[in-house]
Amino acid sequence: QGQVVESGGGLVQAGGSLRLSCETSGLIFRIASMGWYRRAPGKQRDWVATIRSDGRTNYADSVEGRFTISRDNDKNTAWLQMHTLKPEDTATYYCAASIFGQNYWGRGTQVTVSS
Repeated sequence: QGQVVESGGGLVQAGGSLRLSCETSGLIFRIASMGWYRRAPGKQRDWVATIRSDGRTNYADSVEGRFTISRDNDKNTAWLQMHTLKPEDTATYYCAASIFGQNYWGRGTQVTVSS
């Protein structure tokens, strides 16, 4: 059974940076499409970024140019590097591994950006 565990969240001032990690186990990471999502208090979960198995990336407009998604297939891990953080980036960030339509979700890591 595949497992996904996020880490790296925390409290940071506006303009700061954080790097989130997404460690996986029990799944064939190299063929997984990895995605980051976030849910702000009282709002729906939104897509943030995706990196496919071939390395292609896509970003939501709200984070384009500030966030970078990456992966290391040898480490079964994906990352979300976040720069120039804004208070509106405050949310619980979730990582998901998608393999042939099967999605594996982590429990999330909290990111709080103070103004």
